[in-house]
Amino acid sequence: MTRLLAFDTSTDVMSIALCLPEATLVFEGEGGALASARLIPEILALLARGGCGLRQLDAIGFGRGPGAFTGLRSACSVAQGLALGAGKPVLALDSLLLVAQDAFDADAGTTGIWVAMDARMDEIYAAQYRRAGARWQVLEAPMLCRAEALNERWARHPPQAVAGNALTAFGTRLQVGPARLQPTTRARAGALAQLARAAWEDGAAVDAALALPVYLRDKVAQTTAEREAARAAVAS
Repeated sequence: MTRLLAFDTSTDVMSIALCLPEATLVFEGEGGALASARLIPEILALLARGGCGLRQLDAIGFGRGPGAFTGLRSACSVAQGLALGAGKPVLALDSLLLVAQDAFDADAGTTGIWVAMDARMDEIYAAQYRRAGARWQVLEAPMLCRAEALNERWARHPPQAVAGNALTAFGTRLQVGPARLQPTTRARAGALAQLARAAWEDGAAVDAALALPVYLRDKVAQTTAEREAARAAVAS
């Protein structure tokens, strides 16, 4: 009877899922700068709702990224701390894949999906996935790129579907053609629960000390001149 806890704070939304044999409990709330302070209390509240203690869990999953630096660091450190304290393994989950999972749940006919998430600094976190049976295949691993570079890829191989908030953030700068679009992720926590179960069933659990976030950007802040140049590029 598998019991899994999973959480993701890679975006401005904090998502937590508790997978129990009898039900799946979820929580979604404001993340961002609040994630580091709110994550543990909300995890403990969800565990209390489910009548489940940390030592009763089989594994603890976390969104490894890519995404916001502070959010990834918070999720990884909390996962490691809880797992080490309870003597449990961890599941490092692709934060972009949960966007693809949510898009698939909304439209099961969409089996090939590009995820494009706003990475700020006029850049995009992007990846391509394909649904094969009950599992996902990674066709293009998560990358950090400009809209122009993504358009070049799509010009050669037009996407079937695109999901993620970069569709709204970049608008017509992204040349998506006739692809199906899903700019809003409806249920991050629900998608997170599905990925955690699949990862557990596939034997992807590792020792907590081996779990690391995926940082695609070494530089996390811009100078004033760089911010002004980025705004000018968008305006033009």
